Amino acid sequence: MRIDEAFKALARLDDGVLMRGAFYSLLSAAAVFLCIDMRDIVALNAELPSFDPMHRDQPVLPPALTEGVPNAPPVQPASSNEVLRQPMKFELASGGVLLADGTIDHGAGVRFAEEIEARGEYVKTVALNSPGGSVDDALAMSKLIRERKLDTKVASQALCASSCPIVFAGGVGRVAEKDAVVGVHQVFDGSGNRPTAEQAMSAAQSTTARVARHLDAMGISAGLWIYALETPPDRLYYLTAKEMADFKLTTEPVATAKTKY
Repeated sequence: MRIDEAFKALARLDDGVLMRGAFYSLLSAAAVFLCIDMRDIVALNAELPSFDPMHRDQPVLPPALTEGVPNAPPVQPASSNEVLRQPMKFELASGGVLLADGTIDHGAGVRFAEEIEARGEYVKTVALNSPGGSVDDALAMSKLIRERKLDTKVASQALCASSCPIVFAGGVGRVAEKDAVVGVHQVFDGSGNRPTAEQAMSAAQSTTARVARHLDAMGISAGLWIYALETPPDRLYYLTAKEMADFKLTTEPVATAKTKY
């Protein structure tokens, strides 16, 4: 076939066929690069210490994400390490505020559901003070908060880090008071297991998809989760009040009143 005849034949092809071919080519290339990136992430995470605030040989609060020497959080949380390390406890305070203090341990979601079942009619707002923990339990708590149409808040000098912002996102109204400490980082397997690269890639992608889908359903901008994905598990990206507002993590301006715990 002559070159001019080949071009004429190509021109007769349906535009949709060409577009689909281009799309699938780009998709295949993206999959290859994603696989390479995920292998790099797996290798990187294997070299980093797993962050579990309940283990006394590890920090309750990881340092800030920096290019050089790790920095402390912008504000030191008021609660002691002992309070933050304990499995999450719930206490009903005045004004319909349910205090949720401590690490989101495995089972925290069930205890939270039991607390709401027992005192749900009195609870209006869930006040969080947690260094994070189990993603599954955080998702369960967040979904129940939205189902019950409760508000969430992080008080001044209270902490909401790692998986805790997932819980925070469940509130219909979401307030972070002045000097609240809110931070995010990558999800990881804190169980101490050493999965294969393929298993780790599958688990990371599945968890990332579930969290991203939930945050989207809660009305949170995807930019928040991008910051989390960019931050290694032994660091935290501390969010400013402006970033929280821009990502729609907060629904109201920064509250200046300081809540006493």
